[in-house]
Amino acid sequence: MTYQEKKSIVSLISSILIFVIYGAYKYQSYPDAGSESTEVLRYWGSYVLVLTLVSIIAHIVIGIIFNIVFRITTGEKEPAFADELDKLIELKSYRIGFFLFILGFLLAMGSLVIEQPVRTMFVILIFAGFLSDVSGNVAKLYHYRKGV
Repeated sequence: MTYQEKKSIVSLISSILIFVIYGAYKYQSYPDAGSESTEVLRYWGSYVLVLTLVSIIAHIVIGIIFNIVFRITTGEKEPAFADELDKLIELKSYRIGFFLFILGFLLAMGSLVIEQPVRTMFVILIFAGFLSDVSGNVAKLYHYRKGV
């Protein structure tokens, strides 16, 4: 298994774990107030902002730990350059992830148009972000395994 495949697997697993653990943690503090109160909007706003920060920081730390463990276990360094195949796979995975996020964004805005609660919009946006991250990592792994 190549470095890129291992990195994609680690990134996929860490994305799922971060999302599940943070979601379980924040679920406990969901406000009991009315569905349109400012407290609920504050909850969802902080949920999205903190999840974004936690996810970025966790991915950086996990990436550093992965590189250290990879170097210790294999004795190899991280590839210093990306060839054309790496760049093409990266672009294809970004395209899939961005497409899913934009689709989720449109669904979230559509939920407001059909007068669903605001929490529905936030849930759709959060899951769209999660699915775009996961699908991008799965696409990378698939293309590194099967080719472009």
